[in-house]
Amino acid sequence: MPLHRRSLFAAPLLAPALARAQDFETVPSRRGAFRFRVFASGLENPWGGGFLPDGRLLVTERPGRVRLVSPEGQVSAPLAGLPEVEDSGQGGLLDIQPAPDFAATSEVFFSAATRVQGGALTRLYRARLRGDRLTQVLAVVDAAPAQARGRNHFGGRIAFSPDGAHLFLTCGDRYNERGRAQQMDDLAGKILRLTRDGRIPRDNPFAGRPGHRGEIWTYGHRNPQGIAFHPATGSLFAAEFGPLGGDELNLLRPGEQYGWPEVSYGREYSGRPIANGRTSGPGITEPVKYWAPAVSPSGLAFAPPDAQPIWRGSLFMACLNTPGLLRMEMDGDRVSSEERLLWGRARMRHVIFAPDGALLLLTDEPRGRILRLEAA
Repeated sequence: MPLHRRSLFAAPLLAPALARAQDFETVPSRRGAFRFRVFASGLENPWGGGFLPDGRLLVTERPGRVRLVSPEGQVSAPLAGLPEVEDSGQGGLLDIQPAPDFAATSEVFFSAATRVQGGALTRLYRARLRGDRLTQVLAVVDAAPAQARGRNHFGGRIAFSPDGAHLFLTCGDRYNERGRAQQMDDLAGKILRLTRDGRIPRDNPFAGRPGHRGEIWTYGHRNPQGIAFHPATGSLFAAEFGPLGGDELNLLRPGEQYGWPEVSYGREYSGRPIANGRTSGPGITEPVKYWAPAVSPSGLAFAPPDAQPIWRGSLFMACLNTPGLLRMEMDGDRVSSEERLLWGRARMRHVIFAPDGALLLLTDEPRGRILRLEAA
């Protein structure tokens, strides 16, 4: 194998200038050949990101930093103004998304594992980006109650509705007390729908119902770390980790229950069955697709209509174990086939489409990188 191909994944961390100058590696796929290279490097466990109108990319690092990446792949110094995050276990700084009207408001939303009285929880923040600083940082919602034990399963992925009026936040079950996913006065193991200032929309399925948190859109989730709207159908999808197998892609409909931990296509890490081996039950919405063995799904993105032709019509999922990129052909809201790309190359935390239609991957590594994929 030529040296430049091997170095994309096996060599020590590349300086940004060298990474930009490096040759592409060409890879075949069912839709045609694509090529990729290291677009940016020098990031510690990058987790989430979103593009600003000027073409710069906002990127989070899980230990608690936000950086700006230029269209040429230059990585800025950390932005000032971030609150303290709970950088422990799977916790830390998680997703970040510019508001759809960022050009007018300068608003950004980000999520983080946060220590509060009683333990830790997932918190959604709103802030304004001014130059190299986040200002007016406010907490929008806490996935309460806090949990004292464990620092796993925070969820934390953010999506805006197509009209920009609402946002959705994924919340994990927090692992140690998995039954929280079924408790309707508790925000763990749920997907939330809010107005941008944190209010509960009046048409949420449980708004005003006694004993139910009105923020809840769907429930019975384990650890959803991917969420995205299908641009062709308008449907909302989420990807979530199963235990030992049983990872799921779910079509989210308001008020529906997705089963965890009452059913699962996975098993305990010990190998024992979950819920006596039940995979379905009355009133439980089946996943659109599940994986056993696991693929450990994280970020999720549909190819936008202006994506490069090789990507169009597909849903992409960043996978951690086995590491790689999973491409799903969509027939409406149904998955008709899948293809595994860059399989075994690097742990992929998130997938983002660039303004020019290329596809970017964030690698979940202490020496993390952003990979750029485009048609060959």
